[in-house]
Amino acid sequence: MLKGIVPAMLTPMTADHQINEPAARQLVQYLLDSGVDGIFALGTNGEFHTLTKEEKLRFASIVKDEIDGRVPLAVGTGGNSTQEVIELSREMENIGVDALSVITPYFDPVSQNELITHFTAVAEAVTLPVLLYNMPGKTGVSIHPDTVKELSKVGNITGIKDSSGNFDNIVRFIEETNDDFTVLSGTDSLILWTLIAGGDGAVAATANVFPETAVSIYRKWKENDWKQAQYFQEQLRPIRQASQAATVPAVYKKAVELKGILAGPPRPPVHEVSKELENKIQTIIDG
Repeated sequence: MLKGIVPAMLTPMTADHQINEPAARQLVQYLLDSGVDGIFALGTNGEFHTLTKEEKLRFASIVKDEIDGRVPLAVGTGGNSTQEVIELSREMENIGVDALSVITPYFDPVSQNELITHFTAVAEAVTLPVLLYNMPGKTGVSIHPDTVKELSKVGNITGIKDSSGNFDNIVRFIEETNDDFTVLSGTDSLILWTLIAGGDGAVAATANVFPETAVSIYRKWKENDWKQAQYFQEQLRPIRQASQAATVPAVYKKAVELKGILAGPPRPPVHEVSKELENKIQTIIDG
């Protein structure tokens, strides 16, 4: 299962909002060259909610081919309908990805019992490891620690990515599950604190822009050099703060573009960043 620093990979697009395969391959290589421990595609920063099923399958195939087995690949297959998620998950399994990430259904706030039924049905329909994805700020639904404890008993539900921004959630998920259950932070400000608490790493959007910095947090923590780990954690603060000045993933796409990879614009209705914000991002990149 995933551990360490796993970028929440952007989905590069052309000017007319189609998948940009050459740029996607370039981004994968850039991330791998930076020493990341895995890649997480088709998440929130990958604009999964704007892509068709066919586009998701194509993008997953491109990323898998470019990774070529060097690190694990997890892909998002979440949706509102259990059957829809099962169908996409099975097709991703046929492509040969290494793990699935399944976000909670959104729009209609389902109960915890309904979440258990949903995630269990998806997991039982495939043989791949399944990573739960908790992001209540976007979905309106939060997976409770007791629910995670129950779901961790399902054989191939092997971890959770928590993007709630609530550190107590991460601590509770760690406390309520066995050591072989992976707990990853999806909030980049909590990478180091998740590791200190006993978690396994992070799915980090900032790692698209500064992968070496994010990787250094994990490496220094493993070396018990917490002072340096905290230094690198703090280095992510400016780009994280800038990311809040526009709709996801506009800032990260522009930042990656300014570093020489044509990530392209976000899909409408999301706008590209303003010139003023672009200048601020450039200043951050220049250090």
